[in-house]
Amino acid sequence: MGSNGDLDAHSQCLSSTGDLVLDKAVHQWMAWDKNPQTWKQMESLVREGRVVELRRRLCSRMTFGTAGLRAEMGAGFACINDLTVIQSTQGMYKYLAKYVPDLKKRGLVVGFDTRAQTSSGCTSERLARLTAAVMLCKDVPVYLFSTYVPTPFVPYAVMKYGAAAGVMITASHNRKEDNGYKVYWHNGAQISSPHDKEILRCIEESSEPWPESWNEDLVESSLLRRDPLEDVCCSYMEELNTICFHRELNTMSPLKFVHSSFHGVGHNYVQRAFQQFGFPPPIPVPEQKDPDPDFSTVSCPNPEEGESVLELSLRLAEREEARIVVATDPDADRLAVAEQNDNCGWKVFTGNELAALLGWWMLFNWKEAHPDPADTERVCMLATTVSSKILKAFARIEGFHFEETLPGFKWIGNRIHELTKTGKEVIFSFEESIGFLCGNMVLDKDGVSTAAVVAEMAAYLHTKNLSMNQQLINVYEIYGYHISRTSYVICNDPPTIHRIFSRLRNSGGSGVYPESCGDYCITHIRDVTTGYDSSQPDKKCVLPLSRNSQMVTFTFQNGIVATLRTSGTEPKIKYYTEFCAAPGERFVSSIKDFK
Repeated sequence: MGSNGDLDAHSQCLSSTGDLVLDKAVHQWMAWDKNPQTWKQMESLVREGRVVELRRRLCSRMTFGTAGLRAEMGAGFACINDLTVIQSTQGMYKYLAKYVPDLKKRGLVVGFDTRAQTSSGCTSERLARLTAAVMLCKDVPVYLFSTYVPTPFVPYAVMKYGAAAGVMITASHNRKEDNGYKVYWHNGAQISSPHDKEILRCIEESSEPWPESWNEDLVESSLLRRDPLEDVCCSYMEELNTICFHRELNTMSPLKFVHSSFHGVGHNYVQRAFQQFGFPPPIPVPEQKDPDPDFSTVSCPNPEEGESVLELSLRLAEREEARIVVATDPDADRLAVAEQNDNCGWKVFTGNELAALLGWWMLFNWKEAHPDPADTERVCMLATTVSSKILKAFARIEGFHFEETLPGFKWIGNRIHELTKTGKEVIFSFEESIGFLCGNMVLDKDGVSTAAVVAEMAAYLHTKNLSMNQQLINVYEIYGYHISRTSYVICNDPPTIHRIFSRLRNSGGSGVYPESCGDYCITHIRDVTTGYDSSQPDKKCVLPLSRNSQMVTFTFQNGIVATLRTSGTEPKIKYYTEFCAAPGERFVSSIKDFK
């Protein structure tokens, strides 16, 4: 955007640092970036001599976490912006062209949410158009949605059209400053190793933008661009019938529902999903119905935070005499649920509690449709390893197959794909961070379909004079109480995180893990970062190694399981604890103490 004289003048303030790597990175950025706002951001940092901030933005690159590339919007190779999205898509093209021979027949699906940042000129829609332009300029067909869509629509479209891959521009429930680049493989699941590492290598080899990569006009002019919006939406809504079991009952239900879309994409799609199930549309929270990239009515755009961010929804429900609140996160792949108790208080279900209900519901309806007990053997449910073990308890009693995966729905989605090929039918999957998948019509978590399933489950239970909370107790009575506590601490300093986990791994000396925590004896330790598992004969983890993130699990003699891990999408250290009681073991003191 600037002249060579500008670049030379600005580089003089860096030459005194002797940092040739940084100097080169600045020159590359200023020469390659064509977004005037991010170019000026960088020019300002250079002019002010902010070397530490320049290193942070320029001397590292984003890596694929549990939900793709995700970072703050703004100037720099470590941020989400026009240039890094172009570089990422050029790397994607290079990788796909090598490994997908019919790429120019199959094409790429591209979707986006409603995020935007005035200061950098970055919007999800613009980043999606640039993603499309990179592919179109190489004669690759692109299915680019003409408006914002829920994240699950992208993997759904990938499978529907047999596309080579898909990209969703979203940062889901992250803070407003962030955005992301989520990649799906042609099986409809998020990419995992080795694809992620190979794509990153291709990105580094294709870092200089091709001239046509900046040509947004290709989205309008190219005959290879197709808008899949109405086709995908109609097909998706029709396929919801596969997880709708009591439509006639739904049409007669007196229950009323409130829905918040958290200033994101969910409103229109949840309305249609409810109607597909035979319900009237849920009552929308008017202040949160329409997209707002500032998320102006919530302190945090994550419905997982509970009652504090559901305040508008709960108050509206009380006025409307609606007993159930459903809230989708900004890209509508997660779902929070609250139910009004008889004493007029609200029960906000945790992800683990809602999974217990949904797992019961999906199995109940499967058994209704398949009365032969032998059929249950082909049923499967999945959960991430940091989530509740309640589905494992179901499987032990009911005789179906259950598996755990590493954290992140990319692992669940790929495992569903593999299990389906062996004849298994995965009827429910979840992660404790309010991510659910009922059935297998997409291979990612889906807040839109789950909202409608929750409504149907509540309507059915209402005919039995049961609330969802009462049914949750019934489930625990049958399968055993599973009491969990989950939270996190914010940590923006990677060296601090490294020191914390290093102390855990060396608390009893070099390479010696702790044997107790306070008065409680530790019986097993699993460390998927290093591949160690003390419960296995060979001391090796069964789960795949995850060297790019930290995760250590402690199993205590009293039955409590505790896991400490770093988030794959946010600067958080998360912890998960659960006490799993045997069926019928309700009033033991250990459960009371844990609660």
